[in-house]
Amino acid sequence: MIPKLKNGIALFALVQIFFVQWVGHYPEWIEIYYSEGIYPIIAMFLRTLFGWIPFSVGDLGYAILVVISIRYLVFHKHEIVKKPLNFIRDIVMIFSSVFFVFHLFWGMNYYRKPVISKFDIPESIGANHVSAFTDKLIKRTNKLQYDLTTDSLLAVVLPYSKSEVFELTSSSYENIEKTYPFLKYERPSLKSSLFSKMLSYMGYGGYLNPFTNEAQVNGLLPLYRLPVVSGHEVGHQLGYSSETDTNFIGILTIAHSEDPYYQYAAHSYALAYILNLWQQKDEPTFKKYIQQLNPGVKKNYQEIADFWMFHENPLEPIFKSVFDTFLKVNNQELGIQSYSKVTDLLLRYDYHIGL
Repeated sequence: MIPKLKNGIALFALVQIFFVQWVGHYPEWIEIYYSEGIYPIIAMFLRTLFGWIPFSVGDLGYAILVVISIRYLVFHKHEIVKKPLNFIRDIVMIFSSVFFVFHLFWGMNYYRKPVISKFDIPESIGANHVSAFTDKLIKRTNKLQYDLTTDSLLAVVLPYSKSEVFELTSSSYENIEKTYPFLKYERPSLKSSLFSKMLSYMGYGGYLNPFTNEAQVNGLLPLYRLPVVSGHEVGHQLGYSSETDTNFIGILTIAHSEDPYYQYAAHSYALAYILNLWQQKDEPTFKKYIQQLNPGVKKNYQEIADFWMFHENPLEPIFKSVFDTFLKVNNQELGIQSYSKVTDLLLRYDYHIGL
């Protein structure tokens, strides 16, 4: 590539950054012209192109890029030392190119209107609704657990393979689409990540590859957690970048599934967030609610806790910090804490509509 072209692409990075920051102040524009205009066309094309392939094309692409990068550094180290400015220019050029493709293919969704605006429900809830919602979730979760196991002492075990979980997740979106057409999910592309072991040690349940629109799920997670994780990642595929939004979409969709195992997965997941809220604000009440849970529900919670405890490592906080910074740079002010803000949306939705 000729030097002038490289310089031009590198300098274009500044133009892109200023443009994204400017247009990001107009979420209505983003919603109409990108999230509901350009993006669905791009997403549909990518899922049609890669969705049928049984393995993660995006993961494989990342692995190849890492190998190519290492090889380049090894074989061109002397050239890099002699001409460091050219090397820096090339790095900025690559950043500029990736920045452009990322925002074109998916990234502008960080600046769209929040999903709750689609439901047109007030922000207010009743004074005692947190308690009422907690009681409701505990009763529903306990009943589902007992109905599925016929023994309050037993943990729920999903009788599905990973591929069946992905198929049922798509069916759950077909079901929720009848009520909320904007959650229509076509040309599914849900896959186990080739990097599931690495994701486990990084502390992640999955991610969306923005360059292939493949929803990557950590295939090593306990099977009982896969429905809500896959539902969450599909939410990203539908163009919702906020972790708060996709957590809400995932819980709502899986909770309204016709499959009782999925209903249990969603209600117990929502309950975990509400219980965490109580633990933070009122420890005695939290302990009271914990005592009301069926032992089998507690065993499912312990299954998840044991999984993450087994994969704890000194580098995990670093990975979380990097992701937290990435979210904040991309218009998510709460960073990684936005995951837990789903409680606000669940409370509002249940108070005005009913989970």
